[in-house]
Amino acid sequence: MTVASINPATGATLETFAETTPAALERILDQALAAHQSWWRCSYAQRAQAMREAGRLLRKRKTDHARTMALEMGKPLKQGEAEAEKCAWVCDYYAEHAERFLADQPRETDASKAFVRFDPIGPVLAIMPWNFPFWQVFRFAAPALMAGNAGLLKHAPNVTRCALEIEAIFHEAGFPEGLFRALILANEAAAAVIADPRVRAVTLTGSDRAGSQVAEQAGRHLKKTVLELGGSDPFIVLGDADVEQAARSAAEARLLNSGQSCIAAKRFIVVEPVADRFLDAFVAAMRAQRMGDPLAPDTQIGPQARYDLRANLHRQVEESVRRGARLLLGGTLPEGPGFFYAPTVLAAVEQGMPAFDEEVFGPVAAVIRVKDESQAVRVANASRYGLGASVWTADSAQGERLARDLEAGSVFVNGLVKSDPRLPFGGVKRSGYGRELSEYGLKEFVNIKTVWVA
Repeated sequence: MTVASINPATGATLETFAETTPAALERILDQALAAHQSWWRCSYAQRAQAMREAGRLLRKRKTDHARTMALEMGKPLKQGEAEAEKCAWVCDYYAEHAERFLADQPRETDASKAFVRFDPIGPVLAIMPWNFPFWQVFRFAAPALMAGNAGLLKHAPNVTRCALEIEAIFHEAGFPEGLFRALILANEAAAAVIADPRVRAVTLTGSDRAGSQVAEQAGRHLKKTVLELGGSDPFIVLGDADVEQAARSAAEARLLNSGQSCIAAKRFIVVEPVADRFLDAFVAAMRAQRMGDPLAPDTQIGPQARYDLRANLHRQVEESVRRGARLLLGGTLPEGPGFFYAPTVLAAVEQGMPAFDEEVFGPVAAVIRVKDESQAVRVANASRYGLGASVWTADSAQGERLARDLEAGSVFVNGLVKSDPRLPFGGVKRSGYGRELSEYGLKEFVNIKTVWVA
């Protein structure tokens, strides 16, 4: 069996790859367990040296990696370079901080000595998506490997070349042979890997449907899971906000990565007094974005990653319009090759429409008018998702108060929701559980061990 990567800007097949055979998978799992057992005996200084080298290689080859991302999933070249730089940052961050975060913690008890220590648990299977094909992997791998674990990557089939480039980085950086390996497998083949006793835990970034399936499979075998799933992030604009700035930021928040981001703002909730002004400025900002070849230096919006993803996006737009949403911009399938979808704005969006209820994974914005900030919070929370949220206001203290009431893993006041190695990242409700990044993400895949000495 083979998997293929397809250029979403042209529809042409780039490469085909043979799937990992059962015999090869057996060898990989054995090697991963053996590599982990030696790796976690290495000092933090030794681990950090290899991790910093991985960061150096990422920076050195960022343009090459960005080109691979552009070809396989359509990311504009400059955004791909920024993604590679961010991966290098997370490598450096954990190289610097892992030893302190995982240091033994003394406890006062009835013993002469008691402490908590943090030991690695072994090979961790990462089931990763295509939309940030390098960043999603490194934000799992950097903390997991610095903690002493091994990593097994089952990447999305359409970004297999990205997966192999990542594996090569860790190999060249000096990590032990077999400590980090890419598995070329169809999605349905992941269940057998989850069940294997050599795999100790699973992390997945993807849809809530995929998260439910992986959680069920992992639970059957008593495997720890971390799930970072979908989002329908609210972008709340209050009456005292700088409307023009909020509109520009809203367009950036919706269109980053051609709209294909779990933490992209998707529902724009605007209080009535400024709704008309915001809508005019927002439509203009969305219209001004340049869509085209992701390899062109001035492109801001590339194609959608796959044909089926674009088809579903268009279905969501058409069904929302049939149910009463007003189409203000876009909403049509462009002619020509590739899987492009122009920036689209829907107004008068309400619950019961796909643009409100579902995760809309593409450059489509849903604008919702509300009476006041209390209704804004209720509408924001009326979602099965809870990943990120943002509040835009001249009163940062008021924004902070509203942040306490929003059901989300991250709330940003007057800023775009983003992931940052220094901050925990994850969601609530159908957006998943567990955390990545910061010291919290580092401790997801360790044995929190109590040691008590009489």
